[in-house]
Amino acid sequence: MSRIIVDGLDTSIVNTEFLKLLQAGGVDCIHKSMGEIQSYGNIYQFVDDHAQDVTIARTVGEILQAKKDGKISLVFGSQDVNHIERMMDKDATGTYAPMRASLRGYYELGLRIQGICYNVTNVFGGGNLDPKVPLTRAGSRLVEEIHKLKLVLDVGGHTGEQTSLDAIKISSGVPIVCTHSNMAALVPNPRAISDRLCEAIAGTGGVIGITAISDFQKRSYMNYKQHGASSPQATLDDHMDQYDHLKRLVGVDHIGLGPDFVWGWGQDFIHQAADSLTFPPDAMGDGVPKLVRDFEDISKLPNLIKGLQGRGWTEAELDKLLGLNWLRVYKQVWGA
Repeated sequence: MSRIIVDGLDTSIVNTEFLKLLQAGGVDCIHKSMGEIQSYGNIYQFVDDHAQDVTIARTVGEILQAKKDGKISLVFGSQDVNHIERMMDKDATGTYAPMRASLRGYYELGLRIQGICYNVTNVFGGGNLDPKVPLTRAGSRLVEEIHKLKLVLDVGGHTGEQTSLDAIKISSGVPIVCTHSNMAALVPNPRAISDRLCEAIAGTGGVIGITAISDFQKRSYMNYKQHGASSPQATLDDHMDQYDHLKRLVGVDHIGLGPDFVWGWGQDFIHQAADSLTFPPDAMGDGVPKLVRDFEDISKLPNLIKGLQGRGWTEAELDKLLGLNWLRVYKQVWGA
């Protein structure tokens, strides 16, 4: 089988135009970030209507079969558990039963990757804006349930550093991932993760995905006032520096694509930093989020591949980065 390419995290709107972008980029599988139950219904309907081109995968075997069949496979993930927290709030007795039931329900719908927080603190732990908040007692139970269901645990990025390290500590023998973040050692944006956390994730056998969000690679607490409402657009060279740094730090076996594209959102994703609880001014500027120049959507993936080849990345290393690393973790956690 030829090279398999996995888009390790994408929030783009799934429609026929997006499928064309995936095909132009050579993508075989996409980890689609999902919301509450309606989002699953919408995707299932789309897949029913376009079954010749796309399918839903729950196992690595189904991902590989889809590639053989010439179809793009969708793997479902959730970046946080806020919707599950809301279900727990409805339980007057305050038990963990709603958490277990909600996770199981979403698992049956196809959920296979699960995060903890989305930038701010919840009942389970700290978001990236509260990096010193630890994993709570409820968070420990959540991590246990995630592992019982054989979901891939997603830390870092939106989840704070201490909560992430705590979750890794109680996850012995299981690879943990960060599906989409950037390198704080290069640009200390609140959404970026430290070398220490990268090393901890790699120590589990896990993978770190790199986003293509421009501000996370240009904007920080040190320069956001200077940049004002809009930071310079990250170049492809800026972006490739992220991969090279991570490769030197933890090795090529622990790097993946995690571009976090927002294609199709358009004017529905206009950001006002001063009023944002989750992306304050040191994290992101105003307006529609900018992507890396020449890597603005998944169809431009060949530009990244060509650029990394120019930096000396071998074909074997690119095979790992582009898909094999994600598939290794998926198989180890989900089983065959």
